[in-house]
Amino acid sequence: MNSCYKKIRSTKYSIKGTLQGPNAKAGHILRDKIKLPPPNNTRKVKALIIGSGISGLSAGRWLKNNGETDFEILELENHIGGNSYFGTNKVSSYPLGAHYITIANNDDNLLIDFLQEINVITHFEKELPYYNDYYLTFDPEERLLINGEWQEGLVPDFGVPVTDKEQIKRFLQEVDQLKNTKGNDGKFLFNIPLSSSSTDPNYRKLDKISFHSYLEEKDYDSKYLLWYLNYACKDDYGQKIDKISAWAGLHYFASRRGKAANAEQNAILTWPEGNGWIMKQLVKQLKDHIKTSVLCYGLKSMANGDILASIFNTHTNTTAEIIAEKIILCAPQFVNNRLLGNFNRNIDYKAFNYSPWLIANITINELPESKGINLCWDNVAYNTLSVGYVNSAQQHLKLSEDKKVITYYLPLCDFEPAVARLAAYARSYEQWLDIVVPELEMIHPGITDAIENIDFWVWGHGMIAPTRDFVWSENLEKAKAPIDNKIFFAHSDLSGVSIFEEAFHQGINAAKQVLNVTS
Repeated sequence: MNSCYKKIRSTKYSIKGTLQGPNAKAGHILRDKIKLPPPNNTRKVKALIIGSGISGLSAGRWLKNNGETDFEILELENHIGGNSYFGTNKVSSYPLGAHYITIANNDDNLLIDFLQEINVITHFEKELPYYNDYYLTFDPEERLLINGEWQEGLVPDFGVPVTDKEQIKRFLQEVDQLKNTKGNDGKFLFNIPLSSSSTDPNYRKLDKISFHSYLEEKDYDSKYLLWYLNYACKDDYGQKIDKISAWAGLHYFASRRGKAANAEQNAILTWPEGNGWIMKQLVKQLKDHIKTSVLCYGLKSMANGDILASIFNTHTNTTAEIIAEKIILCAPQFVNNRLLGNFNRNIDYKAFNYSPWLIANITINELPESKGINLCWDNVAYNTLSVGYVNSAQQHLKLSEDKKVITYYLPLCDFEPAVARLAAYARSYEQWLDIVVPELEMIHPGITDAIENIDFWVWGHGMIAPTRDFVWSENLEKAKAPIDNKIFFAHSDLSGVSIFEEAFHQGINAAKQVLNVTS
């Protein structure tokens, strides 16, 4: 699996497309310790950022905004953005990973400042941020196919028995109360970034049990409610409620309390290319600092205290060395484990569980009519493998009945991540079609004939899963600690939750550490 573009045509379905993913060849160089040619040059840099996902770009932005310009950002892929990467075809841009954020919590000043900087927040009215109307999700926003009809919203309602509705209502009331509750330290129990959440042990202990166990203790057993909670955990964490900690499960519902002058609480912000749009805004001021197709394959300390980074250019097949005063590692921990063989972090890397995903971008020339509410931005079907699809055309100014790209998300969570990952890498384009097309046909009878193209993207390590006893574990705390005040870490897996806000803050935190140490 790599990111090379190769067109494939299915004989069974008469559908053409591609099967792609992150650059496995570059990753194997690191994993298999393949012998590389000797370095042909050495250069110096004050700060070296490894990884150009949101955390790496956020770190670079913070350095530059605070007067530090002597830094480089290295990216092993031939593109920037990590799981905020996106694609484009003749019909539309579309996400290949993360596809939205919600309006910011009002106490998150760093994020609000950034959203102002990129004109997502245009001004303030009565002290509340006013969000750019074009970036707020256009109506209709969400729908659920349940009991043969599309209902508005994703909380099961149409055809749901009264007793189940009452249980759903009880759960939603509980999390609404938790959303506005503070712990014994005066902080919200659940907040974003996670590091600003309460340390109250009465609630942090929820990290040690599964969300499923918590729900059992509270007598939540409605199949409709449990489906909805499984959907939520699959959507944000790539795993089901039996694998996710109770603290993380509740955080999904109780951590967002953003208010705006012109939108409902927790309103969604999205773009045709998903979070790739935000990534592009970060890149604008960093273009001169970013080098793509460059793999860092080793780090070691030098006698003078600097760090020597060995790098390999996958385009030119040449190696070089970079001497850096400081390093910000913005790679996931399974990569850091390979890079830091010369250092002792004393952490358990096996505790980091990454959920594999399949993303399918499907070009259709029409969408068959169905009963209930019309096409929305987010479209989910009850009791299916996927978490549904988003409509990239939702945010287009000119909506028409012409061709569309819908982006389908399938978390591969029916087996342990390592098993699911291997199976995902082994599947052919035709085999993925055999999984995706029948589900789409069940949701929209007749859609197969309307499909012109499907481009698959497999994320073997799509996102960190906040499994039981992970988010507030001593192991994760150790993983955040710098090495000798020389190597600093920034990645959403250090938060335990793979959302834009966490990567954004992780990058800033690491950049602040670098600036404080060097000042």
